[in-house]
Amino acid sequence: MNKQIIVTASFFGMLAVVAGAFGVHALNAKLDYDQLETWHTAVQYQFYHVFALLFLSTFTRFKNNIILTTYYLFTFGIILFSGSLYLLSCRHLLGWEGLIVLGPVTPVGGLLFIAGWITLAIAGFRNK
Repeated sequence: MNKQIIVTASFFGMLAVVAGAFGVHALNAKLDYDQLETWHTAVQYQFYHVFALLFLSTFTRFKNNIILTTYYLFTFGIILFSGSLYLLSCRHLLGWEGLIVLGPVTPVGGLLFIAGWITLAIAGFRNK
């Protein structure tokens, strides 16, 4: 499990760096201020939860369901929260104006993040 968490965190960390650089260098002239802020928020939250995953990997010597649950909550939170914000900020560039239906997906990702932090706290309390 430790290896899986570290590999996942590394993958999402690499994607966050690429997304951040892409936003600054390629999208800066193509997106308006609000769209760039949305992109930036997606990158920030992705990075925050990459660090949370790396911290979670220190708990993996305790093989239990709370660690696995936290791992999935953070992972799917990144995909839904940051992923939906990336798509929403660039939908007009992709010709996907109708993609506004993804708007409700973002809060679901946020709820997964919140649940992940709660389960991480529970794991911390259970750790002796």
